[in-house]
Amino acid sequence: MDFLLEGITSITWQQAVMYLVGIALIWLAVKKKYEPALLLPMGFGAILVNLPMSGVINQVLSGVGETNGIIQWLFEVGIEASEALPILLFIGIGAMIDFGPLLQKPVMFFFGAAAQFGIFFALSAACLMGFPLQDAASIGIIGAADGPTSILVSQILHSNYIGPIAVAAYSYMALVPIVQPFAIKLVTTKKERQITMDYQPNSVSKSMRIVFPIAVTFIVGLLAPSAVALVGFLMFGNLLRECGVLGNLSETAQTTLANLITLLLGITISFSMRANAFVNVNTLMIMGIGLLAFVFDTIGGVLFAKFINLFLKKKINPMIGAAGISAFPMSSRVVQKLAMEEKPGNVLIMQAAGANVSGQIASVIAGGLVVSLVTQFL
Repeated sequence: MDFLLEGITSITWQQAVMYLVGIALIWLAVKKKYEPALLLPMGFGAILVNLPMSGVINQVLSGVGETNGIIQWLFEVGIEASEALPILLFIGIGAMIDFGPLLQKPVMFFFGAAAQFGIFFALSAACLMGFPLQDAASIGIIGAADGPTSILVSQILHSNYIGPIAVAAYSYMALVPIVQPFAIKLVTTKKERQITMDYQPNSVSKSMRIVFPIAVTFIVGLLAPSAVALVGFLMFGNLLRECGVLGNLSETAQTTLANLITLLLGITISFSMRANAFVNVNTLMIMGIGLLAFVFDTIGGVLFAKFINLFLKKKINPMIGAAGISAFPMSSRVVQKLAMEEKPGNVLIMQAAGANVSGQIASVIAGGLVVSLVTQFL
């Protein structure tokens, strides 16, 4: 009878906390529909890896001997050894993205670059709080507003906080509809938020759409080699979409591949959510820094747009700058919703989409640059 109670009596308070964290993530996924494809497997995985004598991680169990856990194996093979899962996901992401709005107005790329300010703010804040440089840089990448990039950078830099970083990145991505309106209103006036913008669509040739992912890969590969795996797979997925001769592969990348990798990545990253590594003061600090990173991403993009307005006769709506974060397409939808609330009939969705897709590229490049800079100092 004792062996039946052994599991229950072995539960620590830290593991109990992780059960609540897992349930909270599942609740957010199911009830609130916040990033369900990611938060649900992460939440369920957090419960699995914290069950006493669980067979999903490597442990020595009485009467059984050493077990080889499937989640730990997936983590070691798919993330730790090769970073394969987050990189492969970029093929699916690239196949989903239409860079047309950005190609019509290439100036939108500057909004994506400006909205990465949160990365460097968070990195600086983490350093001031006493985190080692490789951990501070990994925490800073939460400001990229891109979950796979956050996971990949923290793994490459061998951060001790992959779990909290992943949870912070994906949680705040899901909370973009709550975080961004607050940040936008902090630095804009109602009059600025009511600015209308004419949209004059320009046709983007098929040749341009094909050349773009190839050219971006060349440029990034030569200027920021550390980012070429991320950008290259993102651009390869986009090339599948735009080439026009691989429709089935493009559709597979957007649906089957993206869904499968997302599912595996979500439950695999839960290996780093074990109670002994997750439940501590540093986790709370990382969650706080991550929130500030998203807020300052938004503020950075908006302030850049306001700066540009100083030189323009026909003003742009500064909320467009907020869409420069990588949370695609949530951020552009948030900007459009806020524009309609401030002035019914004000359509900004295409301009916001241009800034939003530029943020996807900018965040990946920023991740590669941070890795390159940090490795120079270590």
